[in-house]
Amino acid sequence: MLRRLAIGAVLVTAACAGQQKQEAAAAAAATVQERMRITNQPVFDVAVCHPRALELPQPPNQGILVGALVSTRSQVMECLVDPKDRGPATTTKVTIKTTVNDQAATHTVTGENLTPEGQACVQNVVNKAVPVQPLAKGGTPVEAEASFIHELNNSPAVSFGVNEGSDFSGEVRLAQPQWCDCYAAFATQAPPVLTAKITLKKASPTAADVTFEPSGNTEGDQLAACLKQKILTLPAKVSSDELSFPHRFVHFHAQATEPAANLPPELRFYQLELVRGQRAADSAIAFGQRANAAEAYDAIVAKYQKSKDWKLVPELKEKCAALVKSADGWISAIEAQQAAEQATVTLVQELKAKDEGWTAVEAKSQEALTATQKDLETAKQRRQADEGACPKERK
Repeated sequence: MLRRLAIGAVLVTAACAGQQKQEAAAAAAATVQERMRITNQPVFDVAVCHPRALELPQPPNQGILVGALVSTRSQVMECLVDPKDRGPATTTKVTIKTTVNDQAATHTVTGENLTPEGQACVQNVVNKAVPVQPLAKGGTPVEAEASFIHELNNSPAVSFGVNEGSDFSGEVRLAQPQWCDCYAAFATQAPPVLTAKITLKKASPTAADVTFEPSGNTEGDQLAACLKQKILTLPAKVSSDELSFPHRFVHFHAQATEPAANLPPELRFYQLELVRGQRAADSAIAFGQRANAAEAYDAIVAKYQKSKDWKLVPELKEKCAALVKSADGWISAIEAQQAAEQATVTLVQELKAKDEGWTAVEAKSQEALTATQKDLETAKQRRQADEGACPKERK
């Protein structure tokens, strides 16, 4: 089951490959102003502003740790938006290895094309997001590993030196994680796409003017008003007397619990993919919790079978009830993952009806859904077996 946590990258890569020719053609035909609009304006995952508060089941095992590490994706990928955190290559790989024993619990960050600043950023993320403590004396050591791939042309990234307008857009994007107060109202849903016209003037040390187009809803307009005030404080420097250009704010939210109805279909796909990744992480954690409960129950069963001490019966019942409860939690987590994957398949089929370039993505999406359906059936069977193994009252 854990090996399928990586399938999100497969789906995103397939989708990106299907759109690259269209994007290249659009860029070639764009005016200078349009090129500035599409440069240094990558999406912002507002889950960065609403991080998960993980309370990991104890003791941690591989499933729990892998799920926890995968859940940090939004924050890890945000580190790699900043060019100072990446080397000169177009691909950056980050690997986080967690080791827990009865002496220490550590996260080790390594990478390819990862600068010392990038390594420090990811280390800070995982230290905060995945709190782990040493095991009890004599506990069995456990290791877990997760990798994240950042592609310069497909992942959110800022690159300076294109032109003055683009460079200012880059500064706006890098500042967004510090503007979380603007995103306070979006704890459960992705904000709408916003478009602003930014004007820079040679005589002004900051942006001279920022005008947002109406978003179509109150929350979006309130977000625009907040972002406007933030943008107006950013330092600006231009060589021409005046420079105006559009800046498009595209938002995703990996932790969203509400559908992103206000996003275009293509963007909804990527939004769903982020949510699906978090649901898969939840399933891995729940899988690990059920494994812990099974181990605890097996231990008390072995003790009872050896001693035949009737005083252990209450503990047998307690541990078995905990096992069944953990199995229920595992089932619920997989059902949530399945719902996200079913929504993805339905959306991709809608996109494919208009563009055959989505065919490969449909196949991968269906593959993920089928695998999760099998996981769900397995979980239900184990839950039934767990309940059947519980001590029965004799009448």
